[in-house]
Amino acid sequence: MVSGSDEHGTPIEVEALKQGITPKELTDRNHAIVADLFKRWGASFDNYTRTESAVHKEFVQQTLMKIYKNGYIFAQDTQMLYCEHDQRFLPDRFVEGKCPYCGYERARGDQCDNCGRLLETTFLLEPRCVICGNTPIVKTTRHWYIDLSRFATPLTKFLQENKQISSNAKNFSLNWIKEGLKPRAVTRDVEWGIPAPFPGAEGKTIYVWVDAVLGYVSATIEYCMRVGKPDKWREFWFDKAAETLYFVGKDNIPFHTIILPALLLATGEDYNLPWNVSATEFLQFKGEKASKSQRIGIWIDEALELFPADYWRFFLMSTRPESKDTNFSWDIFLEKINADLNDTFGNFIHRTLTFITAKFNGEIPEATLTAEDETVLQAVREKVEAAAEDLENAKLQSAANTLISITRVGNQYLNDKEPWNLIKTDKAKAATILNVSAQIVKAACIVSAPFMPTTAEQLWQTLNLNGSVNASRWEDALTPLQAGHRIAKAKPLFKKIDADEAKLDEMLAAVRQKKA
Repeated sequence: MVSGSDEHGTPIEVEALKQGITPKELTDRNHAIVADLFKRWGASFDNYTRTESAVHKEFVQQTLMKIYKNGYIFAQDTQMLYCEHDQRFLPDRFVEGKCPYCGYERARGDQCDNCGRLLETTFLLEPRCVICGNTPIVKTTRHWYIDLSRFATPLTKFLQENKQISSNAKNFSLNWIKEGLKPRAVTRDVEWGIPAPFPGAEGKTIYVWVDAVLGYVSATIEYCMRVGKPDKWREFWFDKAAETLYFVGKDNIPFHTIILPALLLATGEDYNLPWNVSATEFLQFKGEKASKSQRIGIWIDEALELFPADYWRFFLMSTRPESKDTNFSWDIFLEKINADLNDTFGNFIHRTLTFITAKFNGEIPEATLTAEDETVLQAVREKVEAAAEDLENAKLQSAANTLISITRVGNQYLNDKEPWNLIKTDKAKAATILNVSAQIVKAACIVSAPFMPTTAEQLWQTLNLNGSVNASRWEDALTPLQAGHRIAKAKPLFKKIDADEAKLDEMLAAVRQKKA
């Protein structure tokens, strides 16, 4: 699992200019912050790198020279926007204007946030420099382009034959190709970035999206070098048994379904093309599009000041906008945490384990399973397998909700059987009920690990199992706890959030005030 801080390009340079510091100072600071936040959120990257790494820079330059020598990259004079006030060309984020396709007033020079179309700065209507606000002029400059049109046929074949890529990503990409692929600039007139390696391209840097998508390969190379297996990266990228899976927002679809595959094809080497590009629709924030640049949403450091990471992880995956835009609201958040996590998941587990501690001396009791008990365990088994299949197919929302349904089965089973009453008259039957319930707890523990790793680890320790839940295998979810196995005293896994929307807005405002 690799990723990294995308540190180059115009957004960084624009922000550094606004702050009066160098892009390197800005990215050094922010990379450290982001890498730490991912750790605090429980993201288990094997390598979370950065595009400023020497390995990445060298790989990008070598790869692009390979493509250049293969005849797919050419130089051409072109018309670009130029700000006379700031005396600089205005690529990408240095310019905003009206989208020529949908009329959105704040389209950027490289892409429209509203309709998702990729743009060139000269396409914009009513353009303006983001630094000074002045209207730029058109001026001639030289850039290097990759001829995407030469890959229309193999890209169409790749997309049509790919059975994993979601229909929204596939249709968007095929329509883009049908409209006609045009040469795409791989260089920019900015100082901050990887120096272009082409003859005569002194002073040019690589377009950030060409640079960034090649980072998946370079991050794998860097990881394998770090673990002392420098050639192992080729197994991930050339062995046809390997599959590469990408998680992106829908505005990043074409970079992963067209730009990246085209670059890999252009090398002439038999790279594995994306096996799946799992693209989400937009998560809106109270009816507006969540946006880093527009400062709309909850920042992940702010989120951790409010509630534990596992609360947010579960919420975000259980409401993931996989087929249509979804909208964040505190009401939905409260429902997911209070009803699903606290009242269903946490309540079932706490009831089961505290009962075993109180009535069976903290030991998993003996069981004599009835047909009804077997039916319950089979229902759980099917849900564990369904969650696995959903995860394999990148359907995280369905998998998260299946996790809750496992404990919903357990709650219903306890409520129907009432072991707290049964133990007074038939301790053996009550023992069987608690044995079955303990098996459901273990299953829920392992299935919860991808969603709530910290909570799952706490529960694993309470179950007094060896090692870490994250080192266990999926099939261990269905391996029963043995009778006589001793568990530790259970503590509640979650706390109910006793607040309404107004109170939560107040809490968020207080966090932001403290941060300011």
